[in-house]
Amino acid sequence: MAWLHRHPVACFLLLGLSFLLFGLGTINLALLLQLNLKVWLEAGWQAAMDGALRQLGELLLSGYAAMAAYIIFKCCEKALVDRLTRRDEEKRK
Repeated sequence: MAWLHRHPVACFLLLGLSFLLFGLGTINLALLLQLNLKVWLEAGWQAAMDGALRQLGELLLSGYAAMAAYIIFKCCEKALVDRLTRRDEEKRK
């Protein structure tokens, strides 16, 4: 967080990048998970043999990557908001 506070331009760029990664990571994620689980329920372990298990793992990893991008986004947002509001408070004193 200290690095983010010291480098506001880099923080802003990281904020935008993490926002895009979060968006890409969550597009159709819920729908794909639902469809994957539906295949599991219909075909059972044969679905796992046909690649549904690997696909489920990839979907879960994609979800965790999107969550990490969201956490980075929130850290950058906090650093930038703190920086902007701190200046307003210093001017009032």
